[in-house]
Amino acid sequence: MMFCNAKLFWKLMLASGLVAGSVATHAQPIKVGWLSSLTGPLSSAAIAENQGVQLAVDEINKAGGILGRPIELLTRDTAGDPTKAVNFAQQLAFSDKVHFVIGPVNSGEGLAATPILARAGVPNIVIGAIDELTDAKKYPRAFRMINTNMQWISTANEYALNTLKAKKIAVIADTSGYGTASAKSAIALLEKAGIKPVYSVLIDANKTDVMDEMTKARNAGADIVMPWSAATGLLGRLLNARGEMGWDVNVVGHPALMAAQIRKLLNKPQYWEKTYAAGYVSTTYLPDGKLPAPTQALVNKVRPLIGGGEIDITFWWVALGYDTVKMVEHAIKKAGSTDPAAIQKVMEETKNFPGVYATYSYSLTQRDGFPDSNMIMNTANTFKDGSFKPAPR
Repeated sequence: MMFCNAKLFWKLMLASGLVAGSVATHAQPIKVGWLSSLTGPLSSAAIAENQGVQLAVDEINKAGGILGRPIELLTRDTAGDPTKAVNFAQQLAFSDKVHFVIGPVNSGEGLAATPILARAGVPNIVIGAIDELTDAKKYPRAFRMINTNMQWISTANEYALNTLKAKKIAVIADTSGYGTASAKSAIALLEKAGIKPVYSVLIDANKTDVMDEMTKARNAGADIVMPWSAATGLLGRLLNARGEMGWDVNVVGHPALMAAQIRKLLNKPQYWEKTYAAGYVSTTYLPDGKLPAPTQALVNKVRPLIGGGEIDITFWWVALGYDTVKMVEHAIKKAGSTDPAAIQKVMEETKNFPGVYATYSYSLTQRDGFPDSNMIMNTANTFKDGSFKPAPR
């Protein structure tokens, strides 16, 4: 009789959800690989994204997990090295047998690792911008949440040509896979608009002295310098060189030009003036001085986690990291399992999924979920809590 009563007791407890947390704790975890360059010259975006990824994982696990299963986050620091990214991708897919992979963060690593994840059939959230990282046929389970590189380049080019009326542009990029591809795309797009760059060069991201390259750009008569690199150290050195030369030229290009790390690298605060970069409506201050409501809500969650003061990291990366985990949750919940084919189907049918960084939509043929309408140009030295004012028009 006591045994029967005990069984009845536990049935009632399970039905009421009072032991749901305990059940979730002992359920098989959902393994999510996180390929993140937390160290190295390309780490600034990854460090900020990691804040959002960790916050979303914690929130979901505290709420009982996904389908009653906790998320187990397997973070691998690639240090910005494509070889490490490949090795970790193989490890996550074949040894750890993860159910999802987020990343790699940087496009050069993604070019090397994405095909491996595709061969393994692992669903992959792409957060590298190079356009070649998504292809519905080659990589059917890879879905991009960041904007494409062409969206960055098109936004910056439009501002340089139509707003600033540039005629002589110097294109400077780093020697990474991302930098090389971006320089090629930027130059092709400029030439399509009838503008042949007066100077172009690829620089090692770790090069300490870039005065020679900036001097050559000035001597070529450039009226805009357009850098394409995610390496904040290199970008800081370019801005310092411009300042030390006393060269009053506009700098227009990659979003990393606005990164918080840049502010710390500048020899003088005024070296950040006349610097404009492709950014996002979601992290741009509205005319009333406020951020969009979803962004502000996330800011309020993150602030206590980093000491309660100013948010000194570029916030769109935090928002993107947060959204990636929420998309994983959406896909698995909707699929009702971690079956890769079921997850692929859910992702292909996802329309207007509301995130903080953007609203995402996919289809049978479209693997790029970020809308053009969320692109905007920002002014770098308006940095406040990781967000920016729009560039002047």
